[in-house]
Amino acid sequence: MLFKDVIGQSETKARLLKTVKEKRVGHALLFTGGEGTGKLGLAIAFARYLNCENPGEDDSCGQCSSCRKYSKLDHPDLHFVFPVASGKSKKKDEGQKKNSSGVKALKSNTNEVAGNSTQKPVKTGAPKDPVSDDFLPLWRRAVLENHYIRLFQWYEYMGIESKQGFISRNESRQIIKKLSFKNFEAAFKVMIIWMAEKMNVNAANALLKIFEEPYPDTVFILIAEDSSRIIPTILSRTQLVKIPKTGRADMEQALREVHGLEDTKKRENLVRLADGNYLKLIELIKETEGSGYHFMMFVKFMRLCFKPDIVGISSWIDDMAGEGRERQKQFFQNALRLIRGNFIINIQAGDIDLLGEEEKDFSSKFSKFVHPGNISALCEEFSRACLHIEYNGYSRLIFFDLALKTARLLKT
Repeated sequence: MLFKDVIGQSETKARLLKTVKEKRVGHALLFTGGEGTGKLGLAIAFARYLNCENPGEDDSCGQCSSCRKYSKLDHPDLHFVFPVASGKSKKKDEGQKKNSSGVKALKSNTNEVAGNSTQKPVKTGAPKDPVSDDFLPLWRRAVLENHYIRLFQWYEYMGIESKQGFISRNESRQIIKKLSFKNFEAAFKVMIIWMAEKMNVNAANALLKIFEEPYPDTVFILIAEDSSRIIPTILSRTQLVKIPKTGRADMEQALREVHGLEDTKKRENLVRLADGNYLKLIELIKETEGSGYHFMMFVKFMRLCFKPDIVGISSWIDDMAGEGRERQKQFFQNALRLIRGNFIINIQAGDIDLLGEEEKDFSSKFSKFVHPGNISALCEEFSRACLHIEYNGYSRLIFFDLALKTARLLKT
């Protein structure tokens, strides 16, 4: 990952480069900003530049031994921590798989030697919380595919969509152990903690001493979207780096150069809808290519609720319940944008509705049903339903309850 792989953020890049050139790199940095701003990519690019053997004026050389290892995210002095949970991963590292037949044979031989079927099993103690190293090969693949990855995409990648990942005290012990060793070959050991707000209190407290008395030539980079959820004692020991929304001009340039979109009007519309979130921009491109699936489902849902058509709603719920939880959440997020856009059109607040052309065609008639009398309740119900999906609620019941409430609110 190089600085040039992160869309825009020129001011932040210049600030980070300056700290390296002036040798003012803090021992603990906190990269904080909204989704789709490139925080993880910036952190990796910064770490790479720190350890590059032949750094350029504005980026790593990309050719030295350190850069080659960083390009695969397997440098021995680069460490990652991220939220994990116990469960069956979809893509376990082949090198860590056990030979099941060999295990069975070993058990059989043990029983024969014991010669006693009543022998008590050996107690191995309570299982420890999983740590990031258990999923490291999977993490590398996921980040190399898309360093703008969001939390629930990572959960889906691990195959733990029904669980909530966390960073445990056991992880903190691993961090302290790793950083206690001397550097293998780089000038700096770098520990990147992604979604640091997922550290539980015990994990955070266990790291306080190492933040207060850092090891030499060691840099922590914490990455968070909601820094208010990090305990104050950790926050006070970090240097804050705020990552702003990605600039519109940079997003348009990416659409033209990276995604090959030549239509100026379409580029402007997509950038306006993404509102500084490059991850959302990528999803909007896919949405456009997929004939606006979420928009189509929103239109159908609202029409069925307005009638109301219970049979049609049940059929719609069957279709939506078959989608994965991440797709369902995206539907809610898109629906909230559409509801707010319709309200803005209703009250004639100007061109700030963040709606596409096809969406505006539908909204020209539908917007009169989204007004000051129901906008707050509609947004509240859709937000609550999205939260229930996130917490692994029963999706059919959630959607049916939302449909009944929406039908009532559209008539107010």
